[in-house]
Amino acid sequence: MSLALDRNAPAAPAGGVRLTLPDGSVRAFDGPATGRNLASSISKGLAKQAVAVEVDGALADLDRPIARDAKVRLVKAGDPEALPLLRHDCAHVMAEAVQDLFPGTQVTIGPAIENGFYYDFARDEPFSTDDLARIEARMAEIVKADKPFRREEVSREEARRRFADTGEGYKLELLDAIPEGEPVTLYHQGDWFDLCRGPHGPSTGRIGAFKLTKVAGAYWRGDAKNAQLQRIYGTAFASEKDLKAYLARIEEAERRDHRRIGREMDLFHVQEEAPGCVFWHAKGWTLWRAVEDYVRRRLDRAGYAEVKTPQLVDKVLWEKSGHAALFGSDMFFLEADEKRTYALKPMNCPCHVQVFNQHQHSYRELPLRMAEFGSCHRNEPSGALHGIMRVRAFTQDDAHIFCTEDQITGETQAFCDLLLSVYRDFGFTDVRIKFSDRPAVRAGDDAVWDQAEGALWDAIRATGLDVILNPGEGAFYGPKLEFVLRDAIGRDWQCGTLQVDIVLPERLGASYIGQDGAKHRPVMLHRAILGSLERFIGVLIEHYAGRLPLWLAPVQAVVATVTNEADAYALEVVQRLQAAGVRAVADTRADKIGYKVREHALAKVPLLFAVGAREAEAKSVSLRRLGSQAQESLSLDDALALCQRDTMPPDA
Repeated sequence: MSLALDRNAPAAPAGGVRLTLPDGSVRAFDGPATGRNLASSISKGLAKQAVAVEVDGALADLDRPIARDAKVRLVKAGDPEALPLLRHDCAHVMAEAVQDLFPGTQVTIGPAIENGFYYDFARDEPFSTDDLARIEARMAEIVKADKPFRREEVSREEARRRFADTGEGYKLELLDAIPEGEPVTLYHQGDWFDLCRGPHGPSTGRIGAFKLTKVAGAYWRGDAKNAQLQRIYGTAFASEKDLKAYLARIEEAERRDHRRIGREMDLFHVQEEAPGCVFWHAKGWTLWRAVEDYVRRRLDRAGYAEVKTPQLVDKVLWEKSGHAALFGSDMFFLEADEKRTYALKPMNCPCHVQVFNQHQHSYRELPLRMAEFGSCHRNEPSGALHGIMRVRAFTQDDAHIFCTEDQITGETQAFCDLLLSVYRDFGFTDVRIKFSDRPAVRAGDDAVWDQAEGALWDAIRATGLDVILNPGEGAFYGPKLEFVLRDAIGRDWQCGTLQVDIVLPERLGASYIGQDGAKHRPVMLHRAILGSLERFIGVLIEHYAGRLPLWLAPVQAVVATVTNEADAYALEVVQRLQAAGVRAVADTRADKIGYKVREHALAKVPLLFAVGAREAEAKSVSLRRLGSQAQESLSLDDALALCQRDTMPPDA
């Protein structure tokens, strides 16, 4: 029996519990209670909407007994926390459907993931697209049956017997991996069950809208030495409307895929002989240079000194810095001779400390801002490589600011202003900032981390910018700010960073002479705006769907002839455009003008000037802008003025 809902509710009887709700009100129960009991005691409407309960910050089933006093929150179907739960429910329903339709198939693991869920299956025959349709139809029947999810805690011996009886060999291996002392739990929906920690929603009928999206190969436990499995991916949302919106975003994302657009625009390619490395074509490298030149100009004006450091550095330096021990699995090492092992640098910071250490600096020289477009290499897993977004060889717009602790706030404010201005110039105005504090694996003691985190908190508060806490995601040598861009279709891309580092200057012996005449350690601020130029260019391509702003377009204007009589005039127009600083080319092929227009539109050329005998005689051009059917007749002088104005970089 529950007592009154009241902030000052009496103590629960012996053996009872007091559950404190988010608003501070308390519900007392005579004995252990469940989330379902709690919801029903508040209102019938809440009992219908609730799908789970959060107990002291941990999600639990509605029917899981709460046997101690706790802070609780009821989770409703529309809450963000409900979505992973719903997708986990849907994964179990998919697994049941697969085993119903394809007897003998073994299920392995089936988690909820970002934007959906998957299950890995052991089956000799491959699943087909038609199979996905059949599985979806069977899933719909299971959902309609509204089978309750039921948690059962069993002994290891009982679980082993049940899975052995059903021929689930992979489950027996998973069972062996559960640490001693942890409970073994099964989740049932009707007669079907699986080994699972949970939690789950109330029943299959509470699952909203779902869609199976693709089949892929996967290795058992992610190891290529193990058996190959079949992975079915799907997604699920609380409503059909949300599902349709997501599928539309996916379709739009595929349309914007930088790999496809890169081929259409002849920007770059990757190939098997150089996995994770980019072959930049002339047009792609023109885009690269436009991005790099813009950033370099901004850094020059902000007081950064640009340097260039080696890519191949003795392993000894990486051992001193801590990278070999804490980041070594992501590095490429080269045995050069019997005495030395070299590493391709995965980042620039230890090398920048070497440049700093070549002179004894005074406090009057600080802050010292050192920048580099540094070529780095990281041993990314082959399965994670993705076009130019995830590569092994990349260039960072990296910089390190050597400063005193008193200068951290001012440098942070200046950097945030610079970064947000740069993002605006590239067309990104929706930026989120995450504060990432100490990770589990890190260099430096807690006192050093307390100092670094406190300094960064003070600095970001001084900027007045909103931040989101991102616990445990700092770099191994210091806390950091992560700057996340939101693109045209609502996707988030983490690009810029600012890290406060007290550890590396100590490890590598950096020092300056203070006002007192003694040596002091500088603070080292690691910072990047774009992050990886390769990845940022990929983000730009997808953000604009290839229709880059005029100042970034590799080819800004094409002068296409209507007839060959205008060839000489077309070349004259191109020469004048190029003399004015416009990236222009002539198209004097004998093809029809309609074909040329379509071809250059596919290549995402922003401006197309059509010229024929009439334009040659009048010294004019016919302008068509990318994405518009309209044509505009301009004098050549007006066209030149327009191009000079519209192709100007935003910082010029």
